[in-house]
Amino acid sequence: MNGFPLPARRIALFLAVFFAAVAAFAAPPRKYSADELQLISRLASRILVKNHYRGDPPDKSMSHRLYDEYLKTLDPGRIIFTSADLAPFEVRKDDLCRRLMDGDCSFALDLYELYRRRSREFRDFAAAYLKQDVDFTADEYYQYDRSKLPRPADDAERKELWRLRLKADLLNFRMLDRMIKDEENSAAAEKDGKKGKKGKKAPKESPTWKKSPAERLLARLRDVGNTVDRREPIDVLGLYVNSLASALGPHSNYAPPTTDDDFEIHMSLTLTGIGATLTSEDGFIKVVALVPGGPAARDGRLKVNDRIIAVTEENGEPTDLIDMPVDRAVRYIRGKENTRVTLTVLPGDKGRNARPVFIDIVRAKILLEEGAASGKVLKVKGSDGRTRSVGILTLPGFYLDINALRRGDESARRCSRDMEKILEDFKKQRVDAVVVDLRKNLGGSVPEVIYCSGLFMREGAVVQIKGKTGDKKVYYDENPSVTYTGPLVVLVSRNSASASEIFAGAMRDNGRAVIVGDSRTFGKGTVLQVEELADSLKWFGSKLKAGLVTYEYAMFFRVAGGSPQQLGIASDVVIPSITDAMKLGEMFADHHLPWDEVEPVKSANCIPGLEKLIPELRRRSEARIAASKDFAALKQRVQLYLRYRDRENLSLNENTRWKEYEQEKAVNDEIEKLLSDKKDDGDDSDPVLDEAANIASDLAELGGAAENGK
Repeated sequence: MNGFPLPARRIALFLAVFFAAVAAFAAPPRKYSADELQLISRLASRILVKNHYRGDPPDKSMSHRLYDEYLKTLDPGRIIFTSADLAPFEVRKDDLCRRLMDGDCSFALDLYELYRRRSREFRDFAAAYLKQDVDFTADEYYQYDRSKLPRPADDAERKELWRLRLKADLLNFRMLDRMIKDEENSAAAEKDGKKGKKGKKAPKESPTWKKSPAERLLARLRDVGNTVDRREPIDVLGLYVNSLASALGPHSNYAPPTTDDDFEIHMSLTLTGIGATLTSEDGFIKVVALVPGGPAARDGRLKVNDRIIAVTEENGEPTDLIDMPVDRAVRYIRGKENTRVTLTVLPGDKGRNARPVFIDIVRAKILLEEGAASGKVLKVKGSDGRTRSVGILTLPGFYLDINALRRGDESARRCSRDMEKILEDFKKQRVDAVVVDLRKNLGGSVPEVIYCSGLFMREGAVVQIKGKTGDKKVYYDENPSVTYTGPLVVLVSRNSASASEIFAGAMRDNGRAVIVGDSRTFGKGTVLQVEELADSLKWFGSKLKAGLVTYEYAMFFRVAGGSPQQLGIASDVVIPSITDAMKLGEMFADHHLPWDEVEPVKSANCIPGLEKLIPELRRRSEARIAASKDFAALKQRVQLYLRYRDRENLSLNENTRWKEYEQEKAVNDEIEKLLSDKKDDGDDSDPVLDEAANIASDLAELGGAAENGK
């Protein structure tokens, strides 16, 4: 199998992996001197600015972006700093980037000291306010997303915002308690109704808090305050340099020196937990992705965009995660193997007033091989009455065991080898068509995606990659053999990113496959480079642990010339889904690189006339979807999600909020009723995958095979 050389330390892999940028800065194992901070500042910032694909100079514009990103890191809700607070700092913001590249991080440390003082004032204000009786009958509102709103002008305006924010948080706790009680009553009624029915599992009892809402809110503020107070200068520098990275691009970041335990977890890609990638958004711990084959993915109840608001150890009391830093939240979720943890979750697809769901998961060690490619065969009855076999090849990532490859292990685990075995098995079963499911594929190794593309076509270009200097290279399928030449459908979603977009684009541009699923893919067209700063310091005889920088250093382009960057890959046939209604994708990320294009290269044109089949495939799919009970329920859920997704102001009147919750719950209950017959029969089918299989069957009927793989 063909591959690329992989240097041992500087990881300049042709990786197109989607990195969830989370600010998880653990306390370092030792103190750093002023000279060491200066050295790290200078080295990290220069690597980022000089090597990033964006190529922007460290001028006034870049400095202003750094200023804004650092403020957003410290005060995302715009309630800590007033305009008056920031006036002395505004005059320093024009040359921040140049100063940082010279090793000067004094601005970051000075502003953080003010942030530390204001945070203590907020906690003191909260302690006094929460001793009072709070009125939840007044018609007041609070807007959590204040990113586009002005900062308070003075201390009086700030304290009014503090009052509204505390009232909103306190009401959230009160609402949560009422929702839990409501769920317990519903569960008890459901349990009574299911007595005597064989095979029915009684609903699990929800965890409950012993403390009052006010006590829990104060405890949360103390925990957050402790994190703020305990940060050392190296941690503050980490926040500041990471702000510079974010100003360059959404996948660039800086991770300061961490404990050996966290570093080992990061590098080995193994940990004991539930298998979820998390980030922080509006104070919530939000699920970005699920590790394929991990406990959460196998369980199936936790979804991308769900918000985890509490964690309960077995027989313990819930720990509130709202406003908790991601690194601390992860430590509660992670735990000993074979122990049970219960997550209190607000589903991401059910609006602002989502009722809590309690998901109990047994922790397990998460290994790369658990997320390997898998295959199964579905029987599909076509419009012509014939039953066809459709092979479903699910690929969670374009994985490659790099360490084994470096050791020269010829049996190193790689997705291309696993895919090849599955396709050979499909051929033995004489499948009529194949669906490659990339809906949860966040990316991976570009050499692997190139080889995987060659499994479906005998020759042809796969991807073009252009660096910062404008140098471009075209990568071709160099494998002269072809494994599968039959009708091919590629199923994608807005979560399909990076290397999966290379594969989908190559199959589409070479006329080899029909792309179906969400209206478009994620839209990440950049290639990342990771550098450990200690490698550069070795040249100066230093053994200082200085952290890691990640940055976008190249962009990839389709055979047809356009990059997937920002716009993604458009589907030929759109299948409705909840993810297509979500604001997922590169275009929603701050400072993302814009779409670009290069000259197209000659395509393989594997199936002449494939384009002409798409209108008929689309017509048949739309007719099936219109008649489907599954998709009728999905349509209602999407409408409900859209209704609440963009609502800005939340009522602080408890009766108003409860009525909104009851209305939303009623709609969700109606949606569940539409699907209850299938659930009672034990049918946990995937309607989107089923429809993709139907489209593949139609393609086989209409004649969508490649002649000799060309």
